[in-house]
Amino acid sequence: MKIRTLKRHFAESGKSLVRNGWMTFASVSAVTVTLLLVGVFLAILLNINHVASQIEKDVHIRAYIDQTEKKENYANYEKELEKIQKVKSVKFESKEQGLKNLIEDLGDEGKVFSGLQKENPLPDRFVIETVKPQDTALVAKQIEKYPFVYKVEYGKGTVEKLFEVTGAARNVGIALVIGLIFTAMFLIANTIKLTIVSRRREIEIMKLVGATNGFIRWPFFLEGFALGVMGALLPIIVLIVGYQFIFDSVSQKLGTVFIDLLPVYPLIPQLSLLMVAIGGTIGVWGSVTSVRKFLKV
Repeated sequence: MKIRTLKRHFAESGKSLVRNGWMTFASVSAVTVTLLLVGVFLAILLNINHVASQIEKDVHIRAYIDQTEKKENYANYEKELEKIQKVKSVKFESKEQGLKNLIEDLGDEGKVFSGLQKENPLPDRFVIETVKPQDTALVAKQIEKYPFVYKVEYGKGTVEKLFEVTGAARNVGIALVIGLIFTAMFLIANTIKLTIVSRRREIEIMKLVGATNGFIRWPFFLEGFALGVMGALLPIIVLIVGYQFIFDSVSQKLGTVFIDLLPVYPLIPQLSLLMVAIGGTIGVWGSVTSVRKFLKV
């Protein structure tokens, strides 16, 4: 395509957006509302996935070593555990380190146990991490069979329910976002179609005087893309301001408990690019599909 022709298409699409002001406003408004919903739910979904991943990473198997076992055999035991399928890592934790961790976890209340340093009742143990958190129960059953292990803990019962909840939250979130995107596609595309229908006579005349289909499509193609991108601008601004406020207000409080929100960067830039892409793609799709039936003259 010649540069002069391309400039003409850009000029025509710009004039059309201004000339059909109310229809442009209606199309941009439809894009804005739907993309705002999509952006909000995407941010929620990504944070749900992030929080679920954080919780799942804290799931470990603790294999307590029989106190009759000799410490010189611990290295061999560790190698045996590492050979188990689906085991990612095995870390030895002495009873001294276990008591220290317990005191730190309990804070001020843990100071009560400071006097147990000499008569430490805790056993030595191996802390095992699986390749996938969902493999925890299966691997724990295998570890229980080893003779040097007298007890295995991994939060039996609670862990299974945890994985069910996090899995359900992910699935529901994905389903909602997909549903919103499809709703946005049809709502935005149908709104843009109205702008095309109002100009069907213009298309028919251009077709009758010999204009090619490509020549007719290009201004509408650019117009649809512009409508989609313009409609994405306000949702992006709302997301930037809103998420920054929520992150500053809530993340520190949640972080002191056990979870953190996704940081503003790179989350918001990534969501912004995604919404521009969705808006532009849907705008082009709505314009192209609408123009097609009027080209059959």
